Amino acid sequence: MIDDGRRKTMAAGLLAVLAATFGLGAAPALAGPEESVAALQSEWEQIKYRQPADRQERAFEALAKRAVAVRSEFRDRADVDIWYAIVLASHAGAKGGLGALSLAKEAKAALEQSIARDPKALEGSAYTSLGSLYYQVPGWPIGFGDKDKARELLARALTINPRGIDPNFFMGDFLYRTGDYEGSRRSLELALQAPARPARPLADEGRRREAEALLVLVRQKLN
Repeated sequence: MIDDGRRKTMAAGLLAVLAATFGLGAAPALAGPEESVAALQSEWEQIKYRQPADRQERAFEALAKRAVAVRSEFRDRADVDIWYAIVLASHAGAKGGLGALSLAKEAKAALEQSIARDPKALEGSAYTSLGSLYYQVPGWPIGFGDKDKARELLARALTINPRGIDPNFFMGDFLYRTGDYEGSRRSLELALQAPARPARPLADEGRRREAEALLVLVRQKLN
């Protein structure tokens, strides 16, 4: 028979072999909610700003499955709800068409739940994301789109984070789409002046490129 000491030694040896073979730590630490959110953010940024457009739908679909798992593990977390919704909304955007509407509706529900839990989570990001959904999704009878609601939500996001790159960019995009080119110009210029987010350089770089490209179109309309 194998005594307890020898059994433990053999088990430790097996774990070491598995770690060397599969790149596993001998005693892996489980990621907490902040680390899990950061991982979703990082992968989202890589897909959004590094993947070619024709590969984004499948990549966001895979990321959505991980977001579901994170949300199941960390219930009652407003920040997790927000990033779950952002991933779903991005998948919907890449997918396009009426088939994306169910994803957008699920994202909307998650953002509303996040606001109910903590409206100021991630500097009011739920308001920004929800507002962007309201102006990009078709209105009744197809979808829930509502420009007045979009304006209200984006304005609320800006009261929480007035200098943020995302709320100013999405307000600028919304105003451009609704024909307020002067208002769009002001919002986009504020987005380009937003302070850097040290933990999210790729997201800042990508959003600034989007703001610059949209600002070119705005100035064409104004001239």
